Amino acid sequence: MTLTQLHGDFFGLEMLLTDQEKDFLAQLRSYLERDVKPHVNRLWEAAEFPQDIVAGLAKCGVMGMAFPETRRFETSAVFRGWVALELARVDASVATYVGVNNGLAMGSIGELGSPEQRAEWLPPLSDGSMVGCFGLTEPLSGSDSAQGLRTTAERRGDEWVLNGEKRWIGNGTWCDVCVVWAKDVADNKVKGFIVPTSTPGYSAKPIEGKISLRIVQNAHITLKDVVVPESNRLPGANSFADTAMVLRLTRAEVAWAAVGVAVGAYEAARTYALEREQFGVPIAKHQLVQHHLVTALGLITSALTMVRELSMMQDSGTMGDEHAALAKAVTTINMREAVAHGREARGGNGIVLEYDVARFFADAEALYSYEGTREMNTLIVGRAVTGHAAFV
Repeated sequence: MTLTQLHGDFFGLEMLLTDQEKDFLAQLRSYLERDVKPHVNRLWEAAEFPQDIVAGLAKCGVMGMAFPETRRFETSAVFRGWVALELARVDASVATYVGVNNGLAMGSIGELGSPEQRAEWLPPLSDGSMVGCFGLTEPLSGSDSAQGLRTTAERRGDEWVLNGEKRWIGNGTWCDVCVVWAKDVADNKVKGFIVPTSTPGYSAKPIEGKISLRIVQNAHITLKDVVVPESNRLPGANSFADTAMVLRLTRAEVAWAAVGVAVGAYEAARTYALEREQFGVPIAKHQLVQHHLVTALGLITSALTMVRELSMMQDSGTMGDEHAALAKAVTTINMREAVAHGREARGGNGIVLEYDVARFFADAEALYSYEGTREMNTLIVGRAVTGHAAFV
């Protein structure tokens, strides 16, 4: 299948992928355009997640690309970034679902789990027979998770008892397994646990009234004397530094997704400008409309070149927390401005779902904040460039 260059990829960077990678992306794009995109505005308005697409995405092979147990072929971080962009270009909620299941849940198990845990959990999370979530953020602990985590884990023989609450957990209302992060009461260290959501004491309620990422089912999770066996503790997770390692990897893909959101809004605005007529000509002929499109395209292009370089660093093993933090901060700032230009290029129609920009405009606000706010990522980079930590 031939991969057609995206209008938002002005420098043609996607064409630098291998033939196998381009064929994969072409098939994924075809599936998303045919089976997902026609339904997303209705689903966004209804705040419903289309669970039937889980099997379709799994069939496309988007899950587990980073792990030898589940990948179809050896992939690079650059290619996985393009997949995140492709998903977000169609819908940010779908990209978030994949990012939570694939990057956070599977990433925790794949990077920090034992061989036995990898063999047990990665295949079903990859083939769509299971869905995962990532339980880190809490009602009173978000940016300060390193010190402020309140969920506790107490060892009792060969079992652990978990108590606490988690909030803003994507996929949390309907998933099969949750990777829960909790502080060990014995040593006050953060540890990770694989918790089937059918475990007694685990309950999840949907967070309602959202104005962003409405398709994603975010949950408020309560853990009341939830008992899990020692075999479900991630042996590689022994401090928040281990949690941060997973976040560093997924933060890079969120930066790619931010570029995808901007591309989706830009492409919708470009199509509209070519089709919409005012004063007897397409509005694409007006200078100020071209200004909106070119400004958005410039923001996208600078962000895309940044995330590509970031993922090349990841592939070479030179990417640090500060690099991922800078990319996440800058790409989401660019995304926010680019979707605003896309919305403005449509005038009043820009606030209506059917014209395909309003959803991106609203969803951008969530990507701007999750996986590290702009302020926190700024402090991470600031510490790296000055040698001084300015955290409270």
